[in-house]
Amino acid sequence: MKYIIVLGDGMADESILELKNKTPLEYARTPMMDNLAGMGEIGMVHTIPDGMKPGSDTANLSVLGYDPKKYYSGRSPLEALSIGVPMKDSDIALRCNLVTLSEEEEYYEERKILDHSSDEISTEDAAILLEAVKKELQAEQYQFHVGTSYRHLLIWDHGEVIDLVQPHDVLEQKIGDKLPQNQDLREMMKRSYDILVNHPINVERRKKGLNPANSCWFWGAGTKPSLSSFEGKTGKKGAMISAVDLLKGIAVGASMKVIHVEGANGGLHTNYEGKAEAAVKVLVEDGYDFVYVHVEAPDEMGHQGSVEKKVQAIENLDERIIRPIVQGMEKAKEEYRLLVLPDHPTPISIRTHTAGNVPYMLYDSGKEEHKSWHYNEKEAAQSGTLIQEGHRLIDYLFSR
Repeated sequence: MKYIIVLGDGMADESILELKNKTPLEYARTPMMDNLAGMGEIGMVHTIPDGMKPGSDTANLSVLGYDPKKYYSGRSPLEALSIGVPMKDSDIALRCNLVTLSEEEEYYEERKILDHSSDEISTEDAAILLEAVKKELQAEQYQFHVGTSYRHLLIWDHGEVIDLVQPHDVLEQKIGDKLPQNQDLREMMKRSYDILVNHPINVERRKKGLNPANSCWFWGAGTKPSLSSFEGKTGKKGAMISAVDLLKGIAVGASMKVIHVEGANGGLHTNYEGKAEAAVKVLVEDGYDFVYVHVEAPDEMGHQGSVEKKVQAIENLDERIIRPIVQGMEKAKEEYRLLVLPDHPTPISIRTHTAGNVPYMLYDSGKEEHKSWHYNEKEAAQSGTLIQEGHRLIDYLFSR
């Protein structure tokens, strides 16, 4: 038996008037997911433990079977694992986003966050900008490291875990009362704006109609992580396919195989087919038991507040990830169980994460049933099935 999780990050949502009071998942054309749901089962799962902040870090740990209350030590340390940055016990890791701030105000504190991802800036351009920041701001206590796209890393030697604001939580809001209380971090963010605002990369981005990456934004502080081996915990040899450092870092910490897919970038226009092909290959040819295919696009489109693009991201996941995986497994005549779900909702209306229950769909190639339901939030809730502890969902996947 082979096992597959396809996770559409932030795919769950609320009813939207312009979609005829349907959610993006309900509105999108998803014939593969609906067909599989009709032959399998659907339900709801609570992925964010009560009292914890809703995020891809805690939620994906849950989906992989790691209770966040036990294993979570912060988001950025997991990303450090992916980037290959060694952490000492005294280190604090922080996410360093390259964000777009408004520029017409006189003072930094008066500016607003317009875009947490700087129009999904390429890693190549971001690396040049971060190098300019490093040249001016890096010190023995503060070390910058390049990640992927807008997502980068700051290691703070002998730092402290402090509460920092997530940029996607305060879009279109003035940043003055959202800045770090720590004076060093606050000053570095202010100085980064002066370094980046007129950088040649950003001059060219404006000419092309793209948002400039004109400031660093620190958040997600955490300590060195310690995850148990996925194979040791589950008895399954597992692999991770994702474009984002967080998921790759979780996999590194769990001693899973990390598969790098060329052209996978965490955006709407990613290499969907390459991810699907890699998933089938690692199961059928490489002898792995389990693969986790993470697709970031629905979440990013939710943060952007784009109804049309979020629907498109969900349709891409259905047609360009799930369809070729199912076809590949059937062609190989492999028995498999496929679990599809979001990690958390990212409602278009608020452009950030919530901790609500999310719909799951489980299909077993050897146990086809025939029901009339489709895969979406409404029908999954109507099924009457709720898995309250998200980290136990994977045990259900592996139960046959």
